[in-house]
Amino acid sequence: MVRIGVIGAMEEEVSALIRQMKDKEECTIAGMTFCRGSLWNQDAVVVKSGVGKVNIGICTQLMITIFGVDFLINTGVAGGLYKDIQVGDIVISSDALQHDFDCSGHEFARGEIPGMETSVFRADPELVDMAKEACELVNSEIGCYVGRVVTGDQFVYGNDRRKELVDLFDAYCVEMEGGAMAQVAWLNKIPFVIIRAITDKADDTAPGDYNAHVEQAIIHTVKLLAAMFLKLGR
Repeated sequence: MVRIGVIGAMEEEVSALIRQMKDKEECTIAGMTFCRGSLWNQDAVVVKSGVGKVNIGICTQLMITIFGVDFLINTGVAGGLYKDIQVGDIVISSDALQHDFDCSGHEFARGEIPGMETSVFRADPELVDMAKEACELVNSEIGCYVGRVVTGDQFVYGNDRRKELVDLFDAYCVEMEGGAMAQVAWLNKIPFVIIRAITDKADDTAPGDYNAHVEQAIIHTVKLLAAMFLKLGR
């Protein structure tokens, strides 16, 4: 049986999953509490990483080195960027990059990491397809999109910032962890996928919209994950 690692940045993104785990064992490392047990009949480790790229980078390496996960899922919320995406929809990563990595003063493109083979980390196609099929099955009332996730240590809001990310990266959504998890997973050759529910459009109204929609958005991601885990068990 494969072992699935699920990482969310915030308590509300993982608490519903942890409540449904059976035969739980907890282990705290670097201030992060890893819960291992049976989640929807699958061997899983679920953890709250904390917000930001450093936190999830450390968390991802621990998931791989200490807990030996076979693949990784980053779940949570994001700001929508692609023009057709509405609040409440879900974006599944085709790939991910870090929009705030900037060595353009040394003639590198924005988001390009010097010395690495790639700075755009591709999600596992099988996991992407599985997540999309699961979402369409259990969340048929919302839109489900596969596209680029861009990550930075910033809560992005404002029409100008939104347009910049779309123009530079052709991004579908923006958040604060997924691209860093993707980089660590890529370095360790671990398949991954990022699943993000949209709470706002990363525009001038984003702070208020985020607070209004975060709870319902997480309900959608939990339903998706439950259906995805059933597919993994076949």
